[in-house]
Amino acid sequence: MKILITGSQGQLGTELNQILTGAYPAGTVVTTDIDSLDLTDAKAVKNFISAGDFSHIINCAAYTAVDKAEIEKSQCTAINVDAVSNLAGAAADISAKLIHISTDFVFDGNQNVPYKESDKTAPLSMYGATKRRSETVALGLNPDTIVIRTGWLYSPHGSNFVKTILRLATKDESIGVVYDQIGTPTYARDLANMIATIIAAPQWLSGIYNYSNEGVASWYDFARAIIDIRGLNTMVKPLLTNEYPTQAKRPAYSVLDKNKIKATYQIEIPYWRDSLAECLKLMD
Repeated sequence: MKILITGSQGQLGTELNQILTGAYPAGTVVTTDIDSLDLTDAKAVKNFISAGDFSHIINCAAYTAVDKAEIEKSQCTAINVDAVSNLAGAAADISAKLIHISTDFVFDGNQNVPYKESDKTAPLSMYGATKRRSETVALGLNPDTIVIRTGWLYSPHGSNFVKTILRLATKDESIGVVYDQIGTPTYARDLANMIATIIAAPQWLSGIYNYSNEGVASWYDFARAIIDIRGLNTMVKPLLTNEYPTQAKRPAYSVLDKNKIKATYQIEIPYWRDSLAECLKLMD
Protein backbone atom coordinates (compact mmCIF):
# COMPACT_ATOMS: atom_id res chain seq x y z
CA MET A 1 0.00 0.00 0.00
CA LYS A 2 1.14 3.50 -0.85
CA ILE A 3 -1.07 6.54 -0.25
CA LEU A 4 -0.88 10.00 -1.84
CA ILE A 5 -2.55 12.95 -0.09
CA THR A 6 -2.98 16.06 -2.25
CA GLY A 7 -3.77 19.40 -0.61
CA SER A 8 -1.86 18.07 2.38
CA GLN A 9 -1.37 21.47 4.04
CA GLY A 10 -5.10 22.16 4.35
CA GLN A 11 -7.41 21.26 7.22
CA LEU A 12 -8.32 17.77 6.09
CA GLY A 13 -4.95 17.01 4.52
CA THR A 14 -3.14 17.85 7.75
CA GLU A 15 -5.42 15.60 9.81
CA LEU A 16 -5.13 12.77 7.29
CA ASN A 17 -1.36 12.96 7.24
CA GLN A 18 -1.22 12.71 11.04
CA ILE A 19 -3.64 9.79 11.21
CA LEU A 20 -2.29 7.75 8.29
CA THR A 21 1.40 8.21 9.08
CA GLY A 22 0.61 6.94 12.58
CA ALA A 23 -1.21 3.90 11.20
CA TYR A 24 1.15 2.73 8.46
CA PRO A 25 4.90 2.09 8.11
CA ALA A 26 7.26 4.92 7.17
CA GLY A 27 7.18 5.72 3.47
CA THR A 28 3.57 4.58 3.00
CA VAL A 29 2.13 8.11 2.98
CA VAL A 30 3.28 10.73 0.46
CA THR A 31 2.02 14.32 0.62
CA THR A 32 1.86 17.12 -1.92
CA ASP A 33 0.53 20.63 -2.05
CA ILE A 34 0.75 23.48 -4.55
CA ASP A 35 4.39 24.11 -3.67
CA SER A 36 5.43 20.59 -4.70
CA LEU A 37 2.94 19.55 -7.40
CA ASP A 38 0.73 21.71 -9.60
CA LEU A 39 -2.35 19.56 -10.10
CA THR A 40 -3.47 21.67 -13.06
CA ASP A 41 -0.37 20.54 -14.97
CA ALA A 42 -1.57 17.31 -16.58
CA LYS A 43 1.88 16.12 -17.63
CA ALA A 44 3.41 16.77 -14.20
CA VAL A 45 0.55 14.94 -12.49
CA LYS A 46 0.79 11.95 -14.81
CA ASN A 47 4.56 11.66 -14.36
CA PHE A 48 4.39 12.04 -10.57
CA ILE A 49 1.64 9.48 -10.08
CA SER A 50 3.01 6.91 -12.51
CA ALA A 51 6.42 7.11 -10.82
CA GLY A 52 4.91 6.91 -7.33
CA ASP A 53 3.18 3.55 -7.77
CA PHE A 54 0.31 4.62 -5.48
CA SER A 55 -2.47 2.27 -4.43
CA HIS A 56 -4.67 5.10 -3.07
CA ILE A 57 -4.94 8.82 -3.85
CA ILE A 58 -6.90 11.14 -1.54
CA ASN A 59 -7.66 14.47 -3.16
CA CYS A 60 -8.08 17.16 -0.51
CA ALA A 61 -6.96 19.97 -2.85
CA ALA A 62 -9.68 22.44 -3.82
CA TYR A 63 -10.51 26.05 -4.52
CA THR A 64 -12.74 26.83 -1.53
CA ALA A 65 -13.01 30.65 -1.52
CA VAL A 66 -16.74 30.54 -2.23
CA ASP A 67 -17.27 34.26 -2.81
CA LYS A 68 -14.02 34.88 -4.73
CA ALA A 69 -14.95 32.00 -7.02
CA GLU A 70 -17.73 34.15 -8.50
CA ILE A 71 -14.98 36.43 -9.82
CA GLU A 72 -12.05 34.04 -10.26
CA LYS A 73 -14.08 31.56 -12.30
CA SER A 74 -11.25 30.26 -14.47
CA GLN A 75 -8.98 29.66 -11.47
CA CYS A 76 -11.78 27.92 -9.59
CA THR A 77 -12.49 25.70 -12.60
CA ALA A 78 -8.82 24.87 -13.09
CA ILE A 79 -8.39 23.67 -9.50
CA ASN A 80 -11.80 22.10 -8.89
CA VAL A 81 -12.36 20.48 -12.30
CA ASP A 82 -9.25 20.33 -14.48
CA ALA A 83 -6.97 19.21 -11.66
CA VAL A 84 -9.44 16.48 -10.69
CA SER A 85 -9.53 15.29 -14.29
CA ASN A 86 -5.73 15.07 -14.27
CA LEU A 87 -5.70 13.15 -10.98
CA ALA A 88 -8.51 10.76 -11.87
CA GLY A 89 -7.04 9.95 -15.27
CA ALA A 90 -3.56 9.38 -13.89
CA ALA A 91 -4.97 7.25 -11.06
CA ALA A 92 -6.91 5.10 -13.52
CA ASP A 93 -3.74 4.57 -15.58
CA ILE A 94 -2.05 2.81 -12.66
CA SER A 95 -5.27 1.26 -11.24
CA ALA A 96 -5.09 3.41 -8.10
CA LYS A 97 -8.17 3.97 -5.98
CA LEU A 98 -9.26 7.62 -5.68
CA ILE A 99 -11.05 9.37 -2.81
CA HIS A 100 -12.26 12.81 -3.85
CA ILE A 101 -13.72 15.32 -1.40
CA SER A 102 -16.82 17.24 -2.50
CA THR A 103 -19.35 19.50 -0.80
CA ASP A 104 -22.92 20.01 0.38
CA PHE A 105 -22.93 23.07 -1.90
CA VAL A 106 -23.85 20.81 -4.84
CA PHE A 107 -27.44 21.16 -3.55
CA ASP A 108 -29.71 24.21 -3.76
CA GLY A 109 -30.97 23.92 -0.18
CA ASN A 110 -34.67 23.91 -1.07
CA GLN A 111 -35.38 20.64 0.77
CA ASN A 112 -36.38 20.42 4.40
CA VAL A 113 -35.18 16.85 4.96
CA PRO A 114 -31.55 15.67 4.86
CA TYR A 115 -30.09 15.23 1.39
CA LYS A 116 -29.36 11.71 0.19
CA GLU A 117 -26.59 10.94 -2.28
CA SER A 118 -29.22 10.21 -4.94
CA ASP A 119 -31.05 13.53 -4.60
CA LYS A 120 -30.97 15.95 -7.50
CA THR A 121 -28.08 18.39 -7.47
CA ALA A 122 -28.59 22.07 -8.30
CA PRO A 123 -25.62 24.18 -7.13
CA LEU A 124 -26.24 27.89 -6.54
CA SER A 125 -22.63 29.09 -6.83
CA MET A 126 -19.58 28.75 -9.04
CA TYR A 127 -17.88 26.84 -6.25
CA GLY A 128 -20.77 24.38 -5.96
CA ALA A 129 -21.03 24.00 -9.73
CA THR A 130 -17.34 23.19 -10.16
CA LYS A 131 -17.41 20.71 -7.30
CA ARG A 132 -20.39 18.97 -8.87
CA ARG A 133 -18.51 18.79 -12.17
CA SER A 134 -15.52 17.38 -10.32
CA GLU A 135 -17.66 14.51 -9.01
CA THR A 136 -18.79 13.59 -12.52
CA VAL A 137 -15.25 13.86 -13.89
CA ALA A 138 -13.69 11.73 -11.15
CA LEU A 139 -16.32 8.98 -11.32
CA GLY A 140 -16.27 9.02 -15.13
CA LEU A 141 -12.50 8.70 -15.52
CA ASN A 142 -11.75 6.30 -12.68
CA PRO A 143 -14.27 3.54 -11.82
CA ASP A 144 -12.46 3.02 -8.49
CA THR A 145 -13.50 6.45 -7.17
CA ILE A 146 -15.23 7.28 -3.91
CA VAL A 147 -16.65 10.80 -3.66
CA ILE A 148 -17.32 12.11 -0.15
CA ARG A 149 -19.63 15.10 0.19
CA THR A 150 -19.13 17.07 3.37
CA GLY A 151 -19.64 20.60 4.67
CA TRP A 152 -18.92 23.22 7.32
CA LEU A 153 -15.43 21.82 7.88
CA TYR A 154 -13.24 23.09 10.73
CA SER A 155 -10.10 22.05 12.62
CA PRO A 156 -7.21 23.59 14.57
CA HIS A 157 -5.45 24.05 11.21
CA GLY A 158 -5.93 26.53 8.37
CA SER A 159 -8.72 29.09 8.11
CA ASN A 160 -12.24 28.23 9.18
CA PHE A 161 -15.39 29.46 10.92
CA VAL A 162 -14.26 28.42 14.41
CA LYS A 163 -11.05 30.43 14.13
CA THR A 164 -12.95 33.40 12.73
CA ILE A 165 -15.44 33.44 15.61
CA LEU A 166 -12.67 33.13 18.19
CA ARG A 167 -10.75 35.98 16.56
CA LEU A 168 -13.80 38.26 16.44
CA ALA A 169 -14.75 37.39 20.02
CA THR A 170 -11.43 38.74 21.29
CA LYS A 171 -12.02 42.20 19.84
CA ASP A 172 -15.80 42.69 19.54
CA GLU A 173 -18.46 42.80 22.24
CA SER A 174 -21.03 41.37 19.82
CA ILE A 175 -20.97 39.62 16.46
CA GLY A 176 -23.74 38.98 13.95
CA VAL A 177 -24.17 35.51 12.45
CA VAL A 178 -26.83 34.20 10.07
CA TYR A 179 -29.43 31.86 11.56
CA ASP A 180 -31.42 30.92 8.45
CA GLN A 181 -28.74 28.72 6.86
CA ILE A 182 -28.88 25.19 8.29
CA GLY A 183 -26.30 22.40 8.06
CA THR A 184 -23.93 20.42 10.26
CA PRO A 185 -20.46 21.48 11.48
CA THR A 186 -17.89 18.80 10.63
CA TYR A 187 -14.64 18.26 12.51
CA ALA A 188 -11.93 17.51 9.93
CA ARG A 189 -10.36 14.90 12.20
CA ASP A 190 -13.61 12.90 12.28
CA LEU A 191 -13.74 12.98 8.48
CA ALA A 192 -10.08 11.95 8.30
CA ASN A 193 -10.78 9.00 10.59
CA MET A 194 -13.66 8.01 8.31
CA ILE A 195 -11.35 8.07 5.29
CA ALA A 196 -8.82 5.94 7.16
CA THR A 197 -11.63 3.46 7.85
CA ILE A 198 -12.48 3.31 4.15
CA ILE A 199 -8.86 2.65 3.18
CA ALA A 200 -8.51 -0.13 5.74
CA ALA A 201 -11.86 -1.75 4.88
CA PRO A 202 -11.77 -5.24 3.31
CA GLN A 203 -13.79 -4.12 0.29
CA TRP A 204 -13.89 -1.00 -1.85
CA LEU A 205 -17.37 0.19 -2.84
CA SER A 206 -17.14 3.06 -5.33
CA GLY A 207 -19.68 5.86 -5.57
CA ILE A 208 -20.87 8.95 -3.72
CA TYR A 209 -21.16 9.10 0.07
CA ASN A 210 -22.28 11.84 2.47
CA TYR A 211 -20.32 12.54 5.64
CA SER A 212 -20.69 15.18 8.33
CA ASN A 213 -20.97 15.05 12.08
CA GLU A 214 -24.37 14.16 13.52
CA GLY A 215 -26.98 16.74 14.38
CA VAL A 216 -28.21 19.99 12.87
CA ALA A 217 -27.27 23.62 13.48
CA SER A 218 -27.45 27.08 11.98
CA TRP A 219 -24.31 29.18 11.66
CA TYR A 220 -25.74 31.14 14.63
CA ASP A 221 -26.01 27.94 16.69
CA PHE A 222 -22.47 27.01 15.68
CA ALA A 223 -21.13 30.41 16.77
CA ARG A 224 -23.04 30.29 20.07
CA ALA A 225 -21.61 26.85 20.79
CA ILE A 226 -18.06 28.10 20.19
CA ILE A 227 -18.61 31.07 22.51
CA ASP A 228 -20.35 28.98 25.18
CA ILE A 229 -17.79 26.14 25.24
CA ARG A 230 -14.98 28.66 25.51
CA GLY A 231 -16.80 30.52 28.30
CA LEU A 232 -16.63 33.87 26.50
CA ASN A 233 -18.92 36.83 27.11
CA THR A 234 -19.30 37.95 23.49
CA MET A 235 -22.91 38.40 22.40
CA VAL A 236 -23.97 36.63 19.20
CA LYS A 237 -26.76 38.36 17.29
CA PRO A 238 -28.90 36.35 14.84
CA LEU A 239 -29.00 37.75 11.30
CA LEU A 240 -31.05 36.88 8.24
CA THR A 241 -29.08 35.99 5.13
CA ASN A 242 -30.24 39.17 3.41
CA GLU A 243 -28.74 41.18 6.28
CA TYR A 244 -25.33 39.68 5.52
CA PRO A 245 -24.97 39.87 1.73
CA THR A 246 -22.27 37.79 0.04
CA GLN A 247 -21.02 37.48 -3.53
CA ALA A 248 -22.12 33.84 -3.79
CA LYS A 249 -25.51 32.42 -2.92
CA ARG A 250 -25.49 29.63 -0.35
CA PRO A 251 -28.01 26.84 0.27
CA ALA A 252 -30.43 27.59 3.10
CA TYR A 253 -30.55 23.92 4.08
CA SER A 254 -27.70 21.49 3.45
CA VAL A 255 -28.06 18.78 6.08
CA LEU A 256 -26.69 15.49 4.74
CA ASP A 257 -28.19 12.02 5.20
CA LYS A 258 -25.33 9.74 6.34
CA ASN A 259 -27.19 6.41 6.41
CA LYS A 260 -25.35 5.04 3.37
CA ILE A 261 -21.84 5.54 4.75
CA LYS A 262 -22.85 4.36 8.23
CA ALA A 263 -24.38 1.16 6.87
CA THR A 264 -21.55 0.46 4.43
CA TYR A 265 -18.72 0.91 6.93
CA GLN A 266 -20.54 0.06 10.18
CA ILE A 267 -19.57 3.28 11.92
CA GLU A 268 -20.98 5.65 14.50
CA ILE A 269 -20.56 9.34 13.79
CA PRO A 270 -19.90 11.80 16.65
CA TYR A 271 -22.38 14.55 17.52
CA TRP A 272 -21.17 17.91 16.19
CA ARG A 273 -21.07 19.71 19.53
CA ASP A 274 -19.02 16.94 21.17
CA SER A 275 -16.49 17.11 18.35
CA LEU A 276 -16.38 20.89 18.57
CA ALA A 277 -15.51 20.68 22.28
CA GLU A 278 -12.76 18.19 21.46
CA CYS A 279 -11.31 20.48 18.79
CA LEU A 280 -11.46 23.56 21.01
CA LYS A 281 -9.39 21.77 23.66
CA LEU A 282 -6.61 21.44 21.10
CA MET A 283 -6.83 25.15 20.31
CA ASP A 284 -6.24 26.37 23.87
